[in-house]
Amino acid sequence: MSFDVTPQSMRFEAPLTLRSGASIRDYALAYETYGELNADRSNAVLVCHALNASHHVAGRYAGQPKSEGWWDNMIGPGKSLDTDRFFVIGINNLGSCFGSTGPMHVNPDTGRVYGADFPVVTVEDWVDAQARLLDALGIDTLAAVMGGSLGGMQALSWTLQYPERVRHAAVIASAPNLNAENIAFNEVARRAIVTDPDFHGGHFYEHGVVPRRGLRIARMIGHITYLSDDVMNEKFGRQLRNGPAIHYSTQDVEFQIESYLRYQGDKFSEYFDANTYLLITRALDYFDPAGTFGGDLRAALARATAKFLLVSFSTDWRFSPARSREIVKALLDNRRSVSYAEIDAPHGHDAFLLDDSRYLGVVRAWFDGIAAELEEVRA
Repeated sequence: MSFDVTPQSMRFEAPLTLRSGASIRDYALAYETYGELNADRSNAVLVCHALNASHHVAGRYAGQPKSEGWWDNMIGPGKSLDTDRFFVIGINNLGSCFGSTGPMHVNPDTGRVYGADFPVVTVEDWVDAQARLLDALGIDTLAAVMGGSLGGMQALSWTLQYPERVRHAAVIASAPNLNAENIAFNEVARRAIVTDPDFHGGHFYEHGVVPRRGLRIARMIGHITYLSDDVMNEKFGRQLRNGPAIHYSTQDVEFQIESYLRYQGDKFSEYFDANTYLLITRALDYFDPAGTFGGDLRAALARATAKFLLVSFSTDWRFSPARSREIVKALLDNRRSVSYAEIDAPHGHDAFLLDDSRYLGVVRAWFDGIAAELEEVRA
């Protein structure tokens, strides 16, 4: 059963210096909270979102049917991350298009919409911005930070940037960096957007248009990578859209999988911002904590002091189990506390969002352990 929630926003006047050397000031971060912060402020859990998600992690908006948060099956009263025991925070990333300051907002230094002039942001910049918001909420230490996919990268980065502020970290369906194939998929998607005639160099807002064609293609490419071959074959196979008749056309929609991808692309182009897509996929590309350690992940993760949970899924070929095992090995080499679960699930990368009793059970047991630790400390 879901519950009603209300989105909030917090504005920050002071400049935030970014990894690129640029800075941004007078920006807002959208966020939501679930549950109650306990007296000693020790039960806070930050949930970091993936590419096309937001701060709306759980619950629903009153009077809006089908408005459940993107991880509502995971988070809530009595669920794996139990909001009867934990105070959960979801924060929309800077540069997103779901409430936090992004390319579609006005640059206070110019009085014009940022557009393509919005500064490039990194995973590390998002973590710094999240830390500021937690400071404002009076939360010094997180019981846990948790995220899937790009959110998992943020969770990992939290343990490296602010090791003293994180007791536990759940990194789900993620990786220590993107391999060349993943960067290639992101680049093809970006090229689809920037070559759309309606893109106008990223300043399409001034022209009153949206590069929907590019966004549609970008989403179609991305969606293929989120699903496994087994799932696509089971759902669609070689089914034709209009029965047995073949139209012998190079442009008409013939197969069900084509129809499905076009539907996903059309829907995405109606709500997602093109410049945000460019920013977030580039942040994915840049993330590489081992990069400043000569590629030595063990050395990069030596700073982490948190206790970790890593979860991967057997058919996830975009963030394969092998990538999670790289993180596990580097942490174990540093003698860190690590739990690892590799779930044999057919759903591909999207499995981290879906109902799987084994997966939800692993996360529930992990949070049960954290709750027990908190009780020991208070006893």
